[in-house]
Amino acid sequence: MRLRVLGCSGAEFPGHSPSAFLIDDSLLLDAGTVGAVLSEEEQWRIKDILVTHSHLDHIRGIPLLADNIVVSGISRTVQVRGTTEVLAALGSHLMNGVIWPDFTRIPTPEAPVLRYQPVVVEAPFQVGDYQVLACPVNHPVPAVGYRVSRGGASLLYTGDTGPTARIWELAGELAALIVEVSFPSEMEEIALLTGHLTPALLGIELAKLPKLPSRILITHLKPQYYDRIKDELEALRLPGVELLRGGNVYDL
Repeated sequence: MRLRVLGCSGAEFPGHSPSAFLIDDSLLLDAGTVGAVLSEEEQWRIKDILVTHSHLDHIRGIPLLADNIVVSGISRTVQVRGTTEVLAALGSHLMNGVIWPDFTRIPTPEAPVLRYQPVVVEAPFQVGDYQVLACPVNHPVPAVGYRVSRGGASLLYTGDTGPTARIWELAGELAALIVEVSFPSEMEEIALLTGHLTPALLGIELAKLPKLPSRILITHLKPQYYDRIKDELEALRLPGVELLRGGNVYDL
């Protein structure tokens, strides 16, 4: 699997874009950043989007991608996959005909640009050549992480989460872990309140894994605290830890 980082920030500033990770040019993990990074041809290759939760910084690229496809005139249906709660939020609060057109009915209900596909938590399912498992995490809204496996390699993406348990029990052998750290450790109170991690909390969470993956890729840092979080992560001296940057590419 080839992993391309389109965005990996916990906020938007110049040089910092919200979460989106592209696997093998066709499978998207979250969609905070799409059209601002991908060319037209690259956007058309996206077949499936796995959405972790309904917060705007993880979904905002979906309606804009749909609009780009319709305007281009090409025939394409992108499968948007998430829990029933996430898909209901997309339909009720975003692509509801008021904030944005309902692209599950455009250009026609029979051949729409987007099709919602519900995901059952902890029930493995197939997406093309990939086996996927949605794992529950701890966030103020219904949220999951995803384990994506292909060719003997597995990637685990937590999405947004505070201290949690079940995802680590379901992790298995991993080629890489994408895990969020949003705030420095001195801001633990707000991290816990908003369902996020700090470097200190990350250390506790990783201890729940029976075996650490060789790559621990840190995402969702608040840019205002980037340097402080970086220093704290380095102080943990955990092997394989790397702070993600937009544009990074990994072969797993």
